[in-house]
Order: sequence, then C-alpha cells, then structure tokens
Amino acid sequence: MKLPLAYYGHPILRKKASPVEEINEEIKQLVEDMIETMVASNGIGIAAPQVKRSLRIFITQCPIPGEDEEWVEGTLRVYINPEIISISDEGTVMEEGCLSIPKVHGDVARPYRTVVRALDIDGNPFEIEVTGLESHCVLHENDHINGVLFIDRMEKTARQELEPELRNVKKEYYLPSKKNG
Repeated sequence: MKLPLAYYGHPILRKKASPVEEINEEIKQLVEDMIETMVASNGIGIAAPQVKRSLRIFITQCPIPGEDEEWVEGTLRVYINPEIISISDEGTVMEEGCLSIPKVHGDVARPYRTVVRALDIDGNPFEIEVTGLESHCVLHENDHINGVLFIDRMEKTARQELEPELRNVKKEYYLPSKKNG
C-alpha cells in the first residue's frame, strides 16, 4: 500500500529515529509499503521518517550505468539499523532532491565511497561498499534517520537561495497534509 509522505515542515523529519527492536510482520509490511511508495513516487531511496514512522530503516534502488551510457535500474536494498562504517576522503558533488521536499534540488558534496553495515529484511547482518550515486543515496537516506535533510548539507548561500521554494513546499504540501491528518 502506498503510504502518505511526510513533507518539509513535518517534525518527524527532524527527529533521530529509533532502532528497530525486532523484525516482525509489521516491520516487513512497512518495508513492503515503503518500497511501493518509493516506486510510485519515482524515488531512488526512501527512509521510514518520510512515511511518518520514526524507525531506523531505509531503502535504496539507485540507477547504475548500463550500455551506451544509459542508466538501468539498480539493486533494491533494505537497510535496517544501518551504521556508516567508513567514508572516503574523496568526494563528489551531485544534485540531490527528496520526496519530502518536492520540486527542490540542490548540489550536495558527499564522500565518493561509503561502507555501511545493516540488517536485511530477514534480520541477516550485511556490510556493503557503495560508490558514486549509490554512496550519495545511502548517505542521503541515512541522514533522514538522523533528522538531517539534504538542504542542511548544501553550501550556505545556495541553501539561502532556496528559502522561497522551501516556504512554498511547506505551504503547498505540508500545511494541507497537516490539515487533513
């Protein structure tokens, strides 16, 4: 089931999420619903706070380069109680957006390489090294479970230039959703 999104201005987006204590049927259903929500929203990642659940869960499905410079669908990954183990000194700047901040994009510098440890949907621990876009995606979603938004990672002047757009997002998306529950 597609879940309603928490939009910029919603307090859950600024809260550090709680660890998942047990991967039970409720958590598995939440993950399934998060995947459906991410796909229906044309996202490449989603974190539980974005669907109004303060839990340390996120999902990514970042495109990867294919043949003839085309991008193809990447691997769907579920991260439960993730920990960032290491990041590279080398960084990249990429334009980021967010399902919780529609129509707003900005350049964000992040490490090129990230090693993350987490549990999968069956509770099995795994550790993975991700690079490039996938590193950006993992760190973006990991920020969500720590109450940080991509706009917080932008250079100060670029962030300030987005203020009118951010006010519009609150007015157009968050306030109506608040009114409707």
